[in-house]
Amino acid sequence: MTDPPRADARPPAIETVRLTKRYGKRPIVRDLTFQVRAGEVYALVGPNGAGKTTVIRLVSGLAFPSSGTVRMLGEDPHERPSVRRRLGAVVEAPAAFYPYLTGRRNLRLHGRLAGGVADRRIDEVLERMELTPAADRPVGVYSLGMRQRLGVASALLTRPEVLVLDEPASGMDPLSLHLVHRVLREAASEGTAVLLSTHHLDEVVAYCHHVGLMEEGALIDQVDLSERRARHRAHVSDAPSAVALLRAQPWVREAHARGAEVIVALTADDQVARLAPLLVGAGIDVFDLGRDVFDLRAHYREQVEAERVRRTMADVPAYGRPGRGARS
Repeated sequence: MTDPPRADARPPAIETVRLTKRYGKRPIVRDLTFQVRAGEVYALVGPNGAGKTTVIRLVSGLAFPSSGTVRMLGEDPHERPSVRRRLGAVVEAPAAFYPYLTGRRNLRLHGRLAGGVADRRIDEVLERMELTPAADRPVGVYSLGMRQRLGVASALLTRPEVLVLDEPASGMDPLSLHLVHRVLREAASEGTAVLLSTHHLDEVVAYCHHVGLMEEGALIDQVDLSERRARHRAHVSDAPSAVALLRAQPWVREAHARGAEVIVALTADDQVARLAPLLVGAGIDVFDLGRDVFDLRAHYREQVEAERVRRTMADVPAYGRPGRGARS
């Protein structure tokens, strides 16, 4: 009897392979390859002009790639536009609404265009985005943050399998920002694949599964935040000995030194209780033990600076690079 297929054997909800977009001769997106699976939140981060919005448009089927491929739920959204019925999206936020209609009537219109959405569902998304008190006011009097939340509400209307959002929390106050990120996390827990672009690096560390760092249209690094959050940090008296000891344990996936600290990835989170007794039993003092907080902002800055140096050096003739003297 064969085992049933595992959930992760399904094709990615979003997949791009060497995705490229040019306007004229100018490349806006270059050779982008990444995946987002059902139940995951993937964040694209980068400065203005990095190409994030263009990627969102390409994935949503609103722009055609110059080369490379994009798949949504295993289908090309251009060849099979019907797959976009399973997509909820806000592209180039804030989302467009009729300012003279109320929030509720705007959502009814969006629901009708999507093929029919019950009033009960409209009430649900308004409540979820904490917009019920303002639901019957004209959108023209909404703040930017309220319009952003209404945009997320409209994207959630049809319970999409894929949710694609361009800067969904732009212009929001901290409470609204936290709300949107909580809603996205909840959507992923319900099985939705979420792709967003954002500038909020500190927030995405808390709930995203993966983050892609973009610079001038290229994906310069991808970080598995789920794996990073599973790491622990121990300040010890002898880091090299601690690393050697930990690497010999079958319940330790990875261990390395960072100054006087040891960074440890475990096979299971409940194994953390074994760390201190093991080290102390081997004569290694443990001064502090806790979660290793990943500094995405610092990592992003390092990766961008390294990419800019690499690109600059690639433009310098070999005889002009440091460490290379002129030929005699």
